[in-house]
Amino acid sequence: MTVLGDEPLVRFEHVSCTYGAAPVVQDVSFVVHEREFVGIVGPSGGGKTTVLRALLGSIAPAFGAIEWRDGIRIGYVPQVELVDWSFPVTVGEVVSMTMPRPRFRRRSTTTAAADRTVAGVLDQLGLGDLQRRPIGALSGGQQQRVFLARALVHEPEVLVLDEPAGSVDVATRHEMLHLLADIHHAGTTIVLTTHDINGLAAHLPRIVCLNRTVIADGPPEHVLHPYVLERTYGAPMQVLQHGGMPVVIEHHGHGLHDRLRGRSA
Repeated sequence: MTVLGDEPLVRFEHVSCTYGAAPVVQDVSFVVHEREFVGIVGPSGGGKTTVLRALLGSIAPAFGAIEWRDGIRIGYVPQVELVDWSFPVTVGEVVSMTMPRPRFRRRSTTTAAADRTVAGVLDQLGLGDLQRRPIGALSGGQQQRVFLARALVHEPEVLVLDEPAGSVDVATRHEMLHLLADIHHAGTTIVLTTHDINGLAAHLPRIVCLNRTVIADGPPEHVLHPYVLERTYGAPMQVLQHGGMPVVIEHHGHGLHDRLRGRSA
C-alpha cells in the first residue's frame, strides 16, 4: 500500500468482534493514513458496519486492538434509510444539534458563532437556502447532504460514512461521489462502506474487501479480480475493462439464462 501520511490515523490489529458468542468479524487488520480515501466492500452480513462501529469506538473488540491517533476527530454519516424523516425538525436544527451550547456567561456570543459555523457548512454543501425546511420535505440527495453537514460541522480529520449510496438513484450517487471527492481533496480522510462496486467502489483509490475478515486490500485494479470477488461474495463474478476501469458483473454459469427463459415460457 502507498502510505499517504507519516503517522496512521487508525490502526486495526487482528481485531475480532462478537455479538453474544457469535463472531461477526475475525482477525481484521488494516491501517488508515492521513488523506486516504478507503472503501470497505463486501456482502450483507459480512461485517462492514461492525468494522465502522469499532472504528468509531461504539463497540469494543473481543480480541485484538484498535489504535487512534491522539486527539483524532471523527465525523460519522449514518445510513439515511435508518433515519426517522417524519421527526418535526428543520435542516438547520439537525446540523446544530451536535454543536456545544454554553451553560453560563457569553451564551449569545458563543451561540451566534455556532450558528455561523452551521450556516457556513450548509452553504458549502448547497443547503443554505434550506436551513428552515423540515427534513421530511427533502429529496434523497438533500437528506444525504444534511447528515454530511452534521458530520463536517466539527471539521473532522476522518469522515466515516455507512452506505452513502445505499438507497439513492444514479444521479444522486454521482453527485455524492463528486462531493466526497471535493471533501477529500480539501484534506479530509474518508472511510466508507458500500455494496455498490461499479457505481462507487471502483472509482476509489483504495478498496478493502471484507467478508468477516480482510480478503484483499489495495487499489481497484489490484483488488477487483474474479478470485478475490468470489472469496468476498461467495459467488462467481467476472471483471471486464471499460474505459480503463474494471467493471464487475455476476457470472451465473452456462445455460442459466436459457433455463430461466424456458421456465418462464
